[in-house]
Amino acid sequence: MDRRRVLKNMGMSLGYMVATPTLLSIVQSCKSEPALTWTPEFLAQNEGAVLSKLVDIILPKTDTPSASEVQVDIFIDRFAKDVMEKEQQDFLKMSMSKFTNKALADSGKEKVEDLTVEDLEPVLAASLKYNKDEQAEMFKTINSYTKAIADGNTAELDDEVSRFAFANNLRGMTIWGYKASEYVGENVLAYLPVPGEYVACGDLQELTEGKAWSL
Repeated sequence: MDRRRVLKNMGMSLGYMVATPTLLSIVQSCKSEPALTWTPEFLAQNEGAVLSKLVDIILPKTDTPSASEVQVDIFIDRFAKDVMEKEQQDFLKMSMSKFTNKALADSGKEKVEDLTVEDLEPVLAASLKYNKDEQAEMFKTINSYTKAIADGNTAELDDEVSRFAFANNLRGMTIWGYKASEYVGENVLAYLPVPGEYVACGDLQELTEGKAWSL
């Protein structure tokens, strides 16, 4: 798959909230912090290390930087801390734990920080392998679970469904964070910081070479 072409033609379905002040401040703070010195603010240190590996499995380095190179991992961690509601934060922690527990069991390792890309990749692939009907059933189960928690009731979510929820949410946030990054906004998507002539009805291919707008 040509990742650059996919990103260029992607609409605002994942990035439509990027212009809000809170998210802009998160993007700006990610730009100012060197990734090598990153300390997660929401996740534990070992969870942050796993997150960095996972986002690069989803969007590895090709002719464009990998997800971690444009600090998508930092973006997701800060988004979870600053934007997510408490129930969403708890759900992310729970589902990520179910995901890493599966990777530990399959690899025979005991510590999360010892998990490698080779350990994580098959679990991620298996967690996203479901067809549309299977996914629809899982979403129903997830919705029932989250409603029960929101209503103050005790509920449990099957490990397999939890892993799907984590992998699916992570994939969406990774693509969204990648689109929101400065590099992708200026070099992959159509970028025009100072608006010019307004064209009400124009051919997208002629106007932006088929690219979605970054702003």
